[in-house]
Amino acid sequence: MIVGVADKTVRPLTLAARILVFAAVVLAMAQVAAVLGAIALLRLLDVYAFPGRVWASYAVIGGIFTLAGWFLSTRRRPKK
Repeated sequence: MIVGVADKTVRPLTLAARILVFAAVVLAMAQVAAVLGAIALLRLLDVYAFPGRVWASYAVIGGIFTLAGWFLSTRRRPKK
């Protein structure tokens, strides 16, 4: 009887905790990858597209992030 209770209570809680931990790890890794990707794009633009003009690379990256933010802002829905 105790095994049946443990199967119905402990296992779902363990599964939920495991899902939360893995989701947190994946989210942290995605954030690191996004930052490293932005840095790599900035370096590529600085070296190959606009050599010696870092401000142009920053302007392009800023424009990309601004357009992405604008697009996401237009896709949101008002609260009901």
